[in-house]
Amino acid sequence: MQYRKFGKTGLSVSALGFGAMRLPVLEDNRVDEARAIAMIRHAIDEGVNYVDTAYPYHQGESERIVGKALSDGYREKTYLATKCPVWKLEKAEDFEILLNEQLEKLQTDHVDFYLLHALSRERFEEKVKKFELVKQMEKARKDGKIRYLGFSFHDSYDVFQDILDYYDGWDFCQIQYNYVDLTHQAGAKGLKEAAAKGLAVVIMEPLLGGKLANPADHVKKIFPKDKSCVEYALDFLWDQPEVSLLLSGMSDEAQLEDNLQYADRSHVHMVTEEEKEIYKKAKEVYDSMALVGCTGCRYCIPCPFGLPIPDIFTLYNMTAAHKEEEAKERYRSISVNARECRACHHCEKECPQMIKISQVMPEVAKVFAKLEA
Repeated sequence: MQYRKFGKTGLSVSALGFGAMRLPVLEDNRVDEARAIAMIRHAIDEGVNYVDTAYPYHQGESERIVGKALSDGYREKTYLATKCPVWKLEKAEDFEILLNEQLEKLQTDHVDFYLLHALSRERFEEKVKKFELVKQMEKARKDGKIRYLGFSFHDSYDVFQDILDYYDGWDFCQIQYNYVDLTHQAGAKGLKEAAAKGLAVVIMEPLLGGKLANPADHVKKIFPKDKSCVEYALDFLWDQPEVSLLLSGMSDEAQLEDNLQYADRSHVHMVTEEEKEIYKKAKEVYDSMALVGCTGCRYCIPCPFGLPIPDIFTLYNMTAAHKEEEAKERYRSISVNARECRACHHCEKECPQMIKISQVMPEVAKVFAKLEA
C-alpha cells in the first residue's frame, strides 16, 4: 500500500480508502454483513487505514456494520470517518445527540474525521451557519469525540469557495471528482484551492457511481488495453499531488482485490502526456452521450410513488450509448416507470447532483414510448 500526506494534519493515509456506501447486499437488498465485515478487515490487513461511512448509508445500517468490522482490534489499526446528517438538525442541540448516537453505533469513543455531510448553499446557510455547527464541532473535539473537522460537498464552485473561506480551521474536505467531473461542482479548481489552503482533499465518486468502471463502448475503446478502465480512472486521481486519498465503494471481493493492486502501484505524476490526451478524449465522448448525471447513490429513494429512479436513469443513459434494445427490454420489466412520476420534488431535495428529476422523467417517458412505437 502507498501512503500520502493528509493535508496539514501531519498524518499519512492509504492511497485507497474503503467507502462503506456500496457494501455487498443480499437479494432483499439488506447488507451481507459477514461479507462486508470480512472485506473491510481484509482491506485493513492489506494496508488500508481510512474507512468512511455516514449516518444514512444503507438505510442507516452502514455505521453499525462498520462498528462491528472495527471491533477485535481493527479500530486501532485505521482512521474512521463519518458524517453529520445536517439535514436532520432542527435545533443546535441535535448535533451532539446525533454524534452520540453515531459513536454508539460505531462502538467507539471518538471519530477521527468528522464531516458535515453533503453541504449545499441551502444547508450551509440554514444549518451550518444557523446552528453554528463549526463551534459545535470544536466543542466535540475539545471533548475528545472527534479529532479532525471537515465537510463533504455537492453544489457549485462559488458555494465551495464560500465554505472554504467561512472557517480557517477546516482540516479536510471531500469532493466529487474524476476525469469527467473536471468542472462539475468543486471540480479541479476546488481541488487545487482547498489543497493550497492546507486542507487534505478526499475524493468520492472516482468512478462516477460505477459508470467509469464499465463505460459505454464508445468510451471504452478510447483506452488502451494495457490497463482496465477502473485502473485508468483511479490513476487519473492518484497522479495529482493535491489528492490525499480516494474512496471506493467496493461491493465484492474482486473489486477490492483489484483496487488494492492498483493502489499498491500508485504514485504522484504517474500519468504520461499521452495518457492525459486519452483522458481528454474519453471525457469528450462521455459528455456527448451522458443524458443525465446520475451516479446511482440512491439518496433519492424510496420514492413516495415507488419509482426506482436510479435504475430508470441508468436505462435512459443506455439509450444514448446505442444500447436501445437492451434498455427497452429492461425498462419493460420495471413495474413503476417514468410515466408514474408525480413531480412531488421529494427526490430533488435529496439529490447530491441536483438533477431536476421531475423535469427529466417526462423526457424519459417520451424516449421509451418512441422505442416501443
